[in-house]
Amino acid sequence: MKKLYFTLLISIITGSAALAQSVDVNFSGLGFLDNREYKDFVARSRTYSGMRTELDFGLNIDSLNHFIVGANGIHEFGAVPFFLKVNPVAYYKFKSNTWQFMAGEFPRVGLLDNYPRALLNDTLQYYRPNVEGLLAKYQTSHFMETGWIDWVSRQTDTAREQFLFGFEGKYKPSLTGPFYIVHYFLLEHNAGAAILRPDDHIQDNGGGQVKLGLDFSHKQKAFDSLTFEAGVMISMERTRGVDGLQTPKGFIASAYGSFSRFAIFDEFYAGQGSHVNFGDSFYEKKFYNRLDLIFNTFVYKGLRGKFVLSVHRTPGYTSNQEAFNISYDLGRRVIGRFKD
Repeated sequence: MKKLYFTLLISIITGSAALAQSVDVNFSGLGFLDNREYKDFVARSRTYSGMRTELDFGLNIDSLNHFIVGANGIHEFGAVPFFLKVNPVAYYKFKSNTWQFMAGEFPRVGLLDNYPRALLNDTLQYYRPNVEGLLAKYQTSHFMETGWIDWVSRQTDTAREQFLFGFEGKYKPSLTGPFYIVHYFLLEHNAGAAILRPDDHIQDNGGGQVKLGLDFSHKQKAFDSLTFEAGVMISMERTRGVDGLQTPKGFIASAYGSFSRFAIFDEFYAGQGSHVNFGDSFYEKKFYNRLDLIFNTFVYKGLRGKFVLSVHRTPGYTSNQEAFNISYDLGRRVIGRFKD
């Protein structure tokens, strides 16, 4: 496998002059220190720390069609060996004014990183930064819809077949008005291994949110950004042949405001409690409130530092979390141009 990716990389740099208009390079990364003092979930009360770096090369056939090959590696501070894991980056991208299509192993940042934590936990950006599958996105000035599928595990004699698929969208009827509607949905299909065990069962797990929103950004002087959202969350869980489809429901609402380098985010959930495998465990509670106090320590030419103090409230518990991360993205830099 390593030889295959190395061969593709060399082909992009040296063997594609007859087809490509340009070859570019991109370097990006994420450093994180995330201390979690969770009184509700002692097993998850730990510190996540490390650095992710990605280097990739792109072959731009024309303004619409692109091939990208590279690698994304993670090092946890103090760990041996140095790299915990190196994920290959290899995908095709089509992008026009309204359509975007991705196929392969591509970064989720900028594509799916705005999913609610209740459905996709924020630790995915640390330990599973790539989507392995397909993504299609359609976008206009009023409407956006994204569909995707992500393979988590390939079936073998002992390993289960697991994949996620989902949709997210936003509709804003007026470009000048504050009102909009957003929705998010995902489902994990967890099938058996090739050699079936008698006590094994296919499982389905997922959830969704539909929310109404108001965006008052740049319509008043007190905040640079000011948004409010409220709606319903539903989760779905089933073990086939054992029980029926379970669908806990709840109410969810949030508010976000930012001014200069400071921001505040508050989210409230109340309902039956939702168990989503890839979601944040706090939403299993019947009541949960999260308050984030955010300070962007510096922003400079693709380099951003951010500190977040979080307070988590559930029945009988108050927990705290402190996170600092540094992200950088140098952008795509052309290193060669060729004639068709």
